[in-house]
Amino acid sequence: MPPSDTPIAPPSRTAYGGQAVIEGVMFVGRTAHVTAMRRHDGTIGFFETPKKEIRWVLFLRRIPFIRGIVALIEASAKGAVHFNHTAEVYATDQSGAGESSTQSPTIAQKVTLVVGVAVVGVLSFLFGKLLFTLLPAAIEQWAFGGLFDNQFWHNLIEGMIKMCLLVGYILLIAQTPMIKRLFQYHGAEHKVISAYEAGDPLTVDRVQRYSTFHYRCGSSFIVLTVIVGVLLYSLPVFEWESLTERLLIRLALLPVVIGVSFEVLYITNRVRAVPLLRYLGYPGIWLQVLTTKQPTNEQVEVAIAAFERMRAGDERAQPVHT
Repeated sequence: MPPSDTPIAPPSRTAYGGQAVIEGVMFVGRTAHVTAMRRHDGTIGFFETPKKEIRWVLFLRRIPFIRGIVALIEASAKGAVHFNHTAEVYATDQSGAGESSTQSPTIAQKVTLVVGVAVVGVLSFLFGKLLFTLLPAAIEQWAFGGLFDNQFWHNLIEGMIKMCLLVGYILLIAQTPMIKRLFQYHGAEHKVISAYEAGDPLTVDRVQRYSTFHYRCGSSFIVLTVIVGVLLYSLPVFEWESLTERLLIRLALLPVVIGVSFEVLYITNRVRAVPLLRYLGYPGIWLQVLTTKQPTNEQVEVAIAAFERMRAGDERAQPVHT
């Protein structure tokens, strides 16, 4: 069983996603990305960015194995914009400066800021992914390269090193109060999505009954990239003779690992209500023990506010049938 006594709802409605931000939650709708944030005075503030669909991007999103890469790049870009916004608002609240004391930026300045933050978010994601891919391979080669010849075991040890680095990093940053609260909002995001998927009313009491774990979480995706990587790198066609070859193979296969992992995540979410098959998603659920925490009622209230505002925008955009 998952490490929780609360239910994990099977999917029965639109698959929405989101992420935790500083003192809030961002949800992705069909028409906009909506963030709700708890302000210093106790009120809830909102930040929305329209979801502009580009035709060729929509086309790529329909192609299996490609759509995962597109989704990750989009999520990194938009997530960076909303995370940066909440960080700035949080800093302003902490300094005691009112909104009226700052000059409103022009439209051109806003566009420049959004694009700049989005680019930085994508680059940060790519750099982190490269580092997470190449560093474990180099460490394994240095520490275990001359001990045996079986490359499957080398790949398995490489995957274990990846998980150790990941868990160690999460445990390290989780010691800060802000990250602890971020993980609570992460749990609140999952609870709201699970309650919605189960068809329950989005009240604090009802939402709190659900688990902080969810099959579609990015934490699950990270675990899957490790597992898929070990299996893919172990195919005979990808054998290496030197560390340089090993790292080049990792770089070349990075898009493939991401694409395959996304499809596996999609499948595990679809079958999570099926006996036995639901266990396919458990490795990712276990990592969420570290990346999600039980939220307070006030934090769940913020997550509900973000979700309902996002849903209201989607409903307004629905065509009227006569």
